[in-house]
Amino acid sequence: MSDLNNWNVEDKEFWESTGKRIATRNLWISIPSLLCGFAVWMMWGIIVVQMRNLNFSFSNTELFTLTSIAGLSGATLRIPSTFFIRIAGGRNTIFFTTALLMIPVTGTGFALQDKESPLWIFQLLALLSGFGGGNFASSMSNISFFFPKRVQGTSLGFNAGLGNFGVTTMQILVPLVMTIGIFGGTSLILDNTSGTLIGKIPAGTETFIHNSGFIWLIFLIPLAFAGWFGMNNIVTKTITPRPGNPFLAFYRISGLLTIGLITASIGLYLLLSPPIGIGLLNKWIVLPMVIVVTVLLMRYITRGELQQNLIRQYKIFKNKHTWAMTVIYTMTFGSFIGFSAAFPLSIKIIFGFSHVINSNGVITHDTINPNGPSALMFAWMAPFIGALIRPVGGWISDKVGGAKVTQIVSIVMIASSLGVAYYMALAYKSAAPEQFFWQFFILFIVLFTATGVGNGSTFRTIAVVFNEEQRGPALGWTSAVAAYGAFIIPIVLGEQISAKKPEFALIGFAIFYAVCLVLNWWFYLRPNAYIKNP
Repeated sequence: MSDLNNWNVEDKEFWESTGKRIATRNLWISIPSLLCGFAVWMMWGIIVVQMRNLNFSFSNTELFTLTSIAGLSGATLRIPSTFFIRIAGGRNTIFFTTALLMIPVTGTGFALQDKESPLWIFQLLALLSGFGGGNFASSMSNISFFFPKRVQGTSLGFNAGLGNFGVTTMQILVPLVMTIGIFGGTSLILDNTSGTLIGKIPAGTETFIHNSGFIWLIFLIPLAFAGWFGMNNIVTKTITPRPGNPFLAFYRISGLLTIGLITASIGLYLLLSPPIGIGLLNKWIVLPMVIVVTVLLMRYITRGELQQNLIRQYKIFKNKHTWAMTVIYTMTFGSFIGFSAAFPLSIKIIFGFSHVINSNGVITHDTINPNGPSALMFAWMAPFIGALIRPVGGWISDKVGGAKVTQIVSIVMIASSLGVAYYMALAYKSAAPEQFFWQFFILFIVLFTATGVGNGSTFRTIAVVFNEEQRGPALGWTSAVAAYGAFIIPIVLGEQISAKKPEFALIGFAIFYAVCLVLNWWFYLRPNAYIKNP
């Protein structure tokens, strides 16, 4: 497709005659590309459950760590991805970043055929799966330029909401394809009960876990072609002034992604325990360090036009609304993506085992619960509802204001997370934890629903608060920081489960949501707010 040199969607005549048709085409190519990005990024949340069912020789903490590595990598790669559209163009970016996803899915397909594959191989593949997480920032930034402000909540809600269906699509599709030998390769035998959305699968059944990687090639190859032949670069002063030829664009993207991979790897090395890392620093030190170092390296290592372009976009860091919306959006999207990563394994560990008191009066957690629910049967439902409701949240916010909707969402998230904490505590001390499953599950559904509505409402606020030049980078930046939820939530839940206090994690999240409620009110709802109810 040709570059667009004249683009003014705020002009209603231009929008109706030309802009709407072009924008819609780009949106409907963007959505499935983003969906696959989410699927590849989040696939470890399901893969580790099946690895547990196959008795791969890794501890629960190490399995939680795989989802966290993908989370940290994807979040870090969103930082450079925030700036791709201005330096490389939308068409070039979506094509190239979609094609990159073929690397981790192919490697995962091969590695999972051998239970003796070392942990570092899976950690490397989880790191590269972060390409899919990074794609969200560039995708949302790109789509924000195609639509006028009056429909930003709806258009961004569709791109993000249907893109988020990658989590649900993955959680439904991966367990199903693991039951069929469609790609050949070596099958493995289940040591523990598994399942799909249609029911349990008994121990002793043959499974094709490697299909969880190979299946995505069926979608990624045609989507890469669709992005190349169907999307556009908007070549204007405020959007993409000089994208250059495609190979130059790919070079720029690769350079910035390399910076993100290096800083994420250094952070993981400092964070993870030996022999993979040195376990020197706490996660609350590592995360800010990774973010700051990534931003500074991009600023000072790049040269020439690329550096000047980044400096111009870095103006968002002088805007107080960037920081307010980063915290608020972390509450919504950070929770959605983090719980999506941790939910399946949490169900498996909390409800899949009986928590019984041994002869020494100590509660043990390694007795298989024959009445436990299948994590792979239920885990997809909550992210499905969260993603499904996201466009609705954007649409409602277009009508009544994003900040009002976000305030209600904050209250619901506080209440539901405290409820989940209560039933988690009861289940993890019970020999029959399944009696508390439905209360736990329904409250988690409410929590996911609130995150979905809040995802739409916060993007509506961002679209109104920032001008055209800063809107795309601000969308990308807030989504980058929020994506660290995919790292923090599995890590915190894993730590608290190991400490026999899983409810403490949810109580901590509820406290954070209360802070966000106050922040949203102060900036956008109180009398004399900085910008009233955007």
